[in-house]
Amino acid sequence: MFQSFDAATTPDQGPPRLTLLREQMAREGLDAYLVPRSDAHQGEYVAPHDERLAWLTGFTGSAGFCIVLAGEAGLFVDGRYTVQARAQVAAEITPVPWPATRPGAWLAERLGEGARVGFDPWLHSVREIGTLRAALADGGIGVIAAAGLVDRIWEDQPEPPRGKAHSYPDALAGRSAGEKRAMIAGRLADVGAAALLITLPDNIAWLLNIRGSDIPRTPVAHGFAMLRASGPLELFMDGAKLEGLGDHLGDQTAIMPPDGLVAALSTVEGPVWIDPASAPYATRAALEEAGTQVHEAPDPVLLAKAAKTPAEISATREAHLRDGAAMCRFLRWLDETAERVVAGARVTEIDVVRALEGFREETGALRDISFETIAGSGPNGAIVHYRVSHDSDRALAAGELLLVDSGGQYEDGTTDITRTVPIGTPGAEEVECATLVLRGMIALSTARWPRGLAGRDLDALARAPLWRSGRDYDHGTGHGVGVFLGVHEGPQRISKLGEVPLEPGMILSNEPGYYREGAFGIRIENLIAVEEAQRPDGGDARDMLCFFTLTLAPIDTRLVDAQALSREERDWLNGYHASLPRLLGDRLDPETRRWLEEKVRPI
Repeated sequence: MFQSFDAATTPDQGPPRLTLLREQMAREGLDAYLVPRSDAHQGEYVAPHDERLAWLTGFTGSAGFCIVLAGEAGLFVDGRYTVQARAQVAAEITPVPWPATRPGAWLAERLGEGARVGFDPWLHSVREIGTLRAALADGGIGVIAAAGLVDRIWEDQPEPPRGKAHSYPDALAGRSAGEKRAMIAGRLADVGAAALLITLPDNIAWLLNIRGSDIPRTPVAHGFAMLRASGPLELFMDGAKLEGLGDHLGDQTAIMPPDGLVAALSTVEGPVWIDPASAPYATRAALEEAGTQVHEAPDPVLLAKAAKTPAEISATREAHLRDGAAMCRFLRWLDETAERVVAGARVTEIDVVRALEGFREETGALRDISFETIAGSGPNGAIVHYRVSHDSDRALAAGELLLVDSGGQYEDGTTDITRTVPIGTPGAEEVECATLVLRGMIALSTARWPRGLAGRDLDALARAPLWRSGRDYDHGTGHGVGVFLGVHEGPQRISKLGEVPLEPGMILSNEPGYYREGAFGIRIENLIAVEEAQRPDGGDARDMLCFFTLTLAPIDTRLVDAQALSREERDWLNGYHASLPRLLGDRLDPETRRWLEEKVRPI
């Protein structure tokens, strides 16, 4: 099994650790200190060595940060984590709604002229610190680099990760590492940059056709890289991770010690291209100190990685077929288990997680889960990114809903799927809300739009049915997804903030939801990919794009009010369901195939 159910810091451990941090702040002459969730690579998932926010506060969500003052500590979290934050942290730590409340404004209300706000220059991006300094400048509040304050008090902090890396087949990637380097180097030449600093491990993994094992759930190796416009690349990474990869990396890649990056930045000839959204502030400071010209723009690897090659799309289709068969086996098990629960058996959320991970593991191809499995029963389903622990584990109960959000990492693809299942007979309100969520998901699945539109232009399609009933959800509708890389991948996304135009080959999630705090949560999620839409007849027809669905698993029709669906919506659902026995049938045992055929009967 892959998932641990141990709790992180308990709420009572937070206050004494805050006291230790405040002692460090006083020694540095700081009035406030920022503690982020992110590591030096701005990753969503971090190694145990970098779990500073969780260690200090107890909050285990994948996004957020804490600002510690002498008499107050604010935990900044978005709407996904409001309920979770309140449950995980001590009363001395106050959850703050973010981004509705900006850290600069929050600090300006609490600090006076001459105050000093500290931050670790390796754990915050160039843009983040620039924005904070601009917000505090009028108040005369300084923002001061102060590295490692949490590390000084974390006595049993785990060692940095040193996982082995391995090569990724060109046949699955669709391009060799040399072809990718040449493509990106050409973009440097286009803007007159002499070098590109790459700080995101998934960008390095994609560029060099390697995968790693430094952190759970995302197969990357921690390190930095600098690509020259002439083609060679310097890889600042522990050589022990890369043992046996010399031939794969080739003579155009030089392996350098990790601690050599600052020295290299102090001598490189510019202009150096950095991405201010992800490059650590320390790297920009090193370039400035050396007097090196800097070109700030989004890392060009991001878009190149996001638009998948035909080989990557073909590979991820196979991964979704495999994963879909495992999901069918799990959903059949869950149906049978729900009957036992209604009859009085005790089955808990941890039992559900273990069963699902077991079915994926039985494929023989699973490398890891793609994130911590969410199995929220009843009110726990309303916690958007709920993670069950031994302390929170809850028994399934008749008449409640169970929300299961999960995924797998396979060499040929990354999966992410959510299904909501009734335990016994669902209530009328649950059916009404689930039907609205489904209608939103179908609206996005069937969308067609002119080339050039971004995720923000499509986000409202998924929300419209809920909006008409006065409901909504406090998370984006879709995130980008990699191929045996991050389950959350930028820059593409479907949300009110999604500004990057969608392009063929991009993979995204389609996951509207509805959450009633203290009662239930509903989310239905498929992965979808962008492709060119068939041009209709007519000389003035514009180039259009559309989605095709990758995820293959039944949607529970016990939560669907068929009369509330339009003919087009029923046709989509029935057509999607009709495809499942055809695509998955040969991968299923006879009992599961019979279950599936019954489960997907037209409505």
